[in-house]
Amino acid sequence: MIEKYAVIGNPIAHSKSPLIHGEFAKQTQQQISYERVLAPLDGFADTVHALIANGFKGANVTVPFKFDAYALCDELTVRAKAAGAVNTLIFEEGKIKGDNTDGIGLVNDIIGNLKVEIANKRILLLGAGGAAQGVLLPLLSQRPAQLTIANRSVEKAHMMVQKVTAQLVVQDVLVTDYSNLKEAYDVVVNATSAGLTESVLPISDCVFSAPNSLAYDMMYGVKTPFMAQASANNSRVVDGLGMLVEQAAEAFYLWRNVRPLTSPVIEMIRAL
Repeated sequence: MIEKYAVIGNPIAHSKSPLIHGEFAKQTQQQISYERVLAPLDGFADTVHALIANGFKGANVTVPFKFDAYALCDELTVRAKAAGAVNTLIFEEGKIKGDNTDGIGLVNDIIGNLKVEIANKRILLLGAGGAAQGVLLPLLSQRPAQLTIANRSVEKAHMMVQKVTAQLVVQDVLVTDYSNLKEAYDVVVNATSAGLTESVLPISDCVFSAPNSLAYDMMYGVKTPFMAQASANNSRVVDGLGMLVEQAAEAFYLWRNVRPLTSPVIEMIRAL
């Protein structure tokens, strides 16, 4: 019997999730269907309940509904609580269970695909919005030597750290504003939305000066000013396509208990 899944968003026509999960299903010989669902901006809960009534087993959630999904869930994982948002729903035993696979998607891309260790390295996370909060706990779980968060509002960054570290006893996190960044980092992750407006982040070139440094922009499909700055300073530059595929793979595993290979899917989408 074919089991049904979906991705819910608004807008949703651009989503690559059906393509990604379709490839995962072929690769692992899982009998599933996966579709895009456009939810009204004020109708997320009704949309989810309609999917459940129609026999769907789970769903991914994209903008702008990740906070709505968090509020709707009967049960939340530790990483969903830390993220304060849900991107993966599991419908079972009459309950809506919520998880967040964004952070583990980032970590798996950096470690598995890019072959860059996070443990015992100096990590810089730029931004303190929802994207940054979603990846902070998984990054800390890798036990970096130091993790620094830089944001225009230091107060907002401190609030984010308090929310996340409440879920797990972790090492100290350094918080600063962009102007005080005067050191080199092994991995620099841009979790801001600056690339959407082609804004230049006010960060010093020195953050990219560590040997073999990695500059990772969570956006994909565009070359952002952050990526251009990192490239000009001889840092290895990567966009967030691998994270997109890896977070989908984690959701697929939660639903099907089968872990697909991600590299062929990343290569296929990159070639489109």
